[in-house]
Amino acid sequence: MKMEKSNTAKSIIEYIKKLPLEKKLEEYGVVLELGAGIVKVGGLPNTMLGEMLEFPNNKLGLVLNLEEEEIGAVLLEEAGHIEEGDVVRSTGNILQVPVGESLLSRVVNPIGFPLDGKEQIKTVNFRPIEAKASKLIDRMPVNQPLQTGIIAIDSMIPIGRGQRELIIGDRDTGKSSVVLDTILNQRGKDVFCIYVSIGQKASSVAEMVNELRDNNAIEKTIIVSSSASDPASLQFIAPYAGCAMGEYFMYKGKDALIFYDDLSKHAIAYRQLSLLLGRPPGREAYPGDIFYIHARLLERATKLSKEKGGGSLTAIPIVETQLGDVSAFIPTNLISITDGQIYLDSDLFYEGVRPAIDVGISVSRVGANAQIPAMKKVASKLRLKLAQFRELQAFTEFGIEVDKETKNKIERGLRLVEILKQKPLNPIPVEDQVIILYTAVNGYLDDVDLFNVKHFINDLMVFMKENYADILREIRESKDLISNLESRIDKAIIEYKSTKNY
Repeated sequence: MKMEKSNTAKSIIEYIKKLPLEKKLEEYGVVLELGAGIVKVGGLPNTMLGEMLEFPNNKLGLVLNLEEEEIGAVLLEEAGHIEEGDVVRSTGNILQVPVGESLLSRVVNPIGFPLDGKEQIKTVNFRPIEAKASKLIDRMPVNQPLQTGIIAIDSMIPIGRGQRELIIGDRDTGKSSVVLDTILNQRGKDVFCIYVSIGQKASSVAEMVNELRDNNAIEKTIIVSSSASDPASLQFIAPYAGCAMGEYFMYKGKDALIFYDDLSKHAIAYRQLSLLLGRPPGREAYPGDIFYIHARLLERATKLSKEKGGGSLTAIPIVETQLGDVSAFIPTNLISITDGQIYLDSDLFYEGVRPAIDVGISVSRVGANAQIPAMKKVASKLRLKLAQFRELQAFTEFGIEVDKETKNKIERGLRLVEILKQKPLNPIPVEDQVIILYTAVNGYLDDVDLFNVKHFINDLMVFMKENYADILREIRESKDLISNLESRIDKAIIEYKSTKNY
């Protein structure tokens, strides 16, 4: 009997030795302090910045502070039943979010949880919300246009694929309308859109989603929403999560377009977290690294070289100003980071010039490199003519009499302003824009009554599509005014004018 027991023990030992056992160490800490979504944790000496912590009831936290005696973390959900003394587990993982085609046409929160009432996101693809920007050697110049469908932008402040263009303006000046029109203009094109809502009202996001659905533009769009009622921590990570979703398409060799609406609220959320974590305040109570949090986000937008797949991520951040003050702290930070800005002026907006783009302050540092040759030819002098018009118009407001040539310049300037007015949810194809601008800059509108300019242009485009569709097709395909195309456009406009009386 003793021999049998001994043999049994030996066989068990041999069996245990053959088992593929792995040593797994888990670190645990303890909640020292809790309040306003901020948790101070003791222990966890090997925790990384940006690491996920697991609290009781499967609550998640994000490490933002590493101090000598404790860790500062922010909760990504409501605290619930977390109390001082609770055990905290280190996950060893940086925060990741689901990415990929399965998110298209969905509304999710910054950690990938669906907000549209549909099933959970099913994907095998995840990316960390924080990632290094592409190396300079892996990038190429921005030279491929990304048309917004807004004639004032595509003609004078062009945006290229891989660019970072800021939209700046006061509250209710049409910033979100520019975003919506740009997304609508990507229908039928191989561009994936990500709209990140930061601190907006949930009703505003719902309206945006409904507009996209009604206009069949949501199939290639992801909406990441962190509403005003969400914790500041979710508002803080929202743009980084959206950027990770856009990077997935970029590294697949595709083109993606992301909107951050808006980064002024993002800065406020980060200021709130920083002050609660006990970080020293700086200018306007913002922490010292407020510039860095936006720089590291926007630097991830780029146009990759052909060796890296040739994909692109175009970033359009939005920032809200107070009473048109573009020299405030956050706006100036973002202006210095981005490749240009589109400034929406409240005075122009209330005058009925919509979109209310102030051409004098707005600029694209990529310039004509992001335009097709046909647009370059018709829009090259448009900005200068509008600037001259604004000066002459201000001069005549004093009641001073002007000569005939000056009066003609003012009349043409008024008509240029008129053709740049555009209704929302009405993006214009680039070939139509070329015809409209060609008509205006070549003086075909000079004898048209100002109040009939929009009717004239609308009817002209209907006439062109019915009788000269080949011209529009050639502009769309060749992207240039080649051979005798200009003379054929002249002929078509003259023929149209002969049949109409404006």
